Amino acid sequence: MTDRISLLESLIAKAKRLGAEAADAVVFDSVSSDVSYRMGKLEEVGRSESSDLGLRVFIGRQQASVASTDLSARALEQLAERAVAMARTTPEDPYCGLAPRELLAKTFRDLDLEDKNEPSSARLVELAKDCEAAAREVPGITNSEGASAGWGRGAVALATSEGFAGGYATTSMSVSVSVLAGEGTHMERDYDFSSARHGADLGDAQAVGRSAAERTLKRLNARRVKSQAVPVVFDPRVSNSMIGHLAGSINGVSIARGTSFLKEKMGQRIFPAGIRIVDDPHIVRGVRSKPFDGEGVANAQMNLVDDGVLKTWLLDSAAARQLGLTTTGHAARGTGGPPSPSTSNLYLVPGKLTPQAMMADIRQGFYVTELIGMGVNGVTGDYSRGAAGFWIEDGVLTYPVNEITIAGNLNTMFAELTAANDLIFRYGTNAPTLRIEGMTIAGD
Repeated sequence: MTDRISLLESLIAKAKRLGAEAADAVVFDSVSSDVSYRMGKLEEVGRSESSDLGLRVFIGRQQASVASTDLSARALEQLAERAVAMARTTPEDPYCGLAPRELLAKTFRDLDLEDKNEPSSARLVELAKDCEAAAREVPGITNSEGASAGWGRGAVALATSEGFAGGYATTSMSVSVSVLAGEGTHMERDYDFSSARHGADLGDAQAVGRSAAERTLKRLNARRVKSQAVPVVFDPRVSNSMIGHLAGSINGVSIARGTSFLKEKMGQRIFPAGIRIVDDPHIVRGVRSKPFDGEGVANAQMNLVDDGVLKTWLLDSAAARQLGLTTTGHAARGTGGPPSPSTSNLYLVPGKLTPQAMMADIRQGFYVTELIGMGVNGVTGDYSRGAAGFWIEDGVLTYPVNEITIAGNLNTMFAELTAANDLIFRYGTNAPTLRIEGMTIAGD
């Protein structure tokens, strides 16, 4: 990591010698291995390695960003020259600039994001083979879309002319499978997976396979239902999408542009009392954990919603300047442009009821396990998505349902939300089972 930081600091110094008043630079190094296995045969074994560097320079209120995968001395010299030349010709942006020095991270927490043990290709093949075999052995499974296993390591280093320099590395390992059941026009498919920062935390490959098979079989003989308004319960596989819609709607860029249905809701109760939604970049071994944000700003756990009340926007430095506020440490960036606000480990704190208890009083309702399409209007909050899952009768899941649409408005949906107690961290955004009252089901 030290050599990468030295490279970035040297590049920034070159840009300043050429006329840049300020600059930052970032480099991403990655290596990955993956295998795919289908119908009992190995199909592919792959490996890739890459490095990508980005330089951003400022001259007054003008900025330019350039990127390169060639990290040779000559290429970086040309990169600095090109960036400064571009900045001189770009329109002024009154909100651009580096993060203030006083907000930069001074110390970095050890989040245990890197597993030093790289699995062999043979180990990945074994995982994929065992996963698919376990799924195909379940009676009723008729075909397979294949299993895969993969490993990757990524490292990021960031330096700015304000004196920040830091970096960290992450690893990930995964296994997944997708299988089919049924015949002809009555076939169904489903999947399951496990992923983790450390190989020791990865779920059992055979258990993943069996779970995928069981999920697939449960979807057979799906029915349609009549159009009606009923309570809708979101499985944790899809409940995180609700929290994702919140994150998009409180993104500082959307707020500054006036394109969010929540733009006037700061400090107001938008969820029921007791609901708390947290963004925490410092979860040990977390899927999206990071010791500092994309501008080098110190980050920390933050309640986005507390007791149902919206507490903050998601801000990087530019969005904060436009709104007359201070960055919340949510900048994320690549190499080809400036940072933008984004969440880290985002989750809804679980409630007290089990999913079964939460559904016990539902006479007729819909339990969603899959969402299709992206019919969500971030300006109005209108929500309409294709869905599949199971029909609820007297609090119990009965038969599978597909080819329907669920609709509502996120303002109302947020206000009518109840959370169960079954939160599990599997994704970057996580939520327990969620219940939303009175959504419209469009079916037959």
